[in-house]
Amino acid sequence: MPLTRTESASTPEWTSGIAVVIPCFRVTRHIGEVIAAIGPEVDRIYCVDDCCPDGSGDFIMASVDDPRVHVLRNAANLGVGGAVMSGYRRAIEEGATVIVKVDGDGQMDPKLIMSFALPILEGEADYTKGNRFFDLSKIRDMPLIRRLGNLGLSFMAKASTGYWDVFDPTNGYTAIHSSVAARLPLDSISTRYFFETDILFRLNTLRAVVLDIPMDARYGDEVSNLKISRILGEFLVKHVRNAFKRILYNYFLRDMPIASLELTASILLLGFGVIYGGLHWWHSAQAGVGTPIGTIMIATVCIVASLQFLLAFLAYDTSNLPKRPIHLRLSRWRDARRNGGTSWN
Repeated sequence: MPLTRTESASTPEWTSGIAVVIPCFRVTRHIGEVIAAIGPEVDRIYCVDDCCPDGSGDFIMASVDDPRVHVLRNAANLGVGGAVMSGYRRAIEEGATVIVKVDGDGQMDPKLIMSFALPILEGEADYTKGNRFFDLSKIRDMPLIRRLGNLGLSFMAKASTGYWDVFDPTNGYTAIHSSVAARLPLDSISTRYFFETDILFRLNTLRAVVLDIPMDARYGDEVSNLKISRILGEFLVKHVRNAFKRILYNYFLRDMPIASLELTASILLLGFGVIYGGLHWWHSAQAGVGTPIGTIMIATVCIVASLQFLLAFLAYDTSNLPKRPIHLRLSRWRDARRNGGTSWN
């Protein structure tokens, strides 16, 4: 049976519930089957027509007879990320507890919805995402180009998001606690295909707990709008930008652990070693004489030491993963405020 909710004349106020957000863009061939497969554990289904040229919203309203379904319409095409953010806003506004995002092209099995929602409901995570690489025997079902692309993107995403223990960052099967989603800068998150990874970066700045959920991908006759050749350069630039911002936020603005000093020492030593060694090599080459051994050793020692400090920083960063779900603290903080207190503990 669906989780209980109370209805008002204007905005429903759920006591507990799971909402599903489905971005809809050229999915009329599959969306009916996807909605039909969503079980009774889901209270509300938001289908976001992202200015679909096939009229996904009208198609759903005409062909789907499910009282849980609500069609949202974007006036302009905002991309898959923009469509999901529209669904998030409505689900947060109407009081959902957990928001699950499912694609409308049939690649994601709706029967797994509780697998994604349960770790959040039980207080183990703030955000869950699918991992199609967990079962090695199933990887061969994934097209080769997607396998290679995901391997490269996963490594870049680990560095830019700080979640070194998650994989398959572009997997769009996700779930999030609504109180955490409400703290995300929804207007700043990338609206196109980078949005899954951008959300991970934003979650890390909140110190949210992220958990991978094993899943098998299903590939049929759906048409993908994602072209690797078009997004590779864009993704690389955005990963570098987010990595820089994450390190700045977490290691110099919000806190300054020993890793901050290690990274600073690494940068300074590397810069000094390269500049000092390069200038002396240039002067020696211009003069036609050999560079003194002492000069070479100073530059070499600085560069080697910088690499050691960098490895120490990376060792700290890979182990510096959020461990306590923040939605539990947010809930306790709200309870404390209701009772006249302000403690987060």
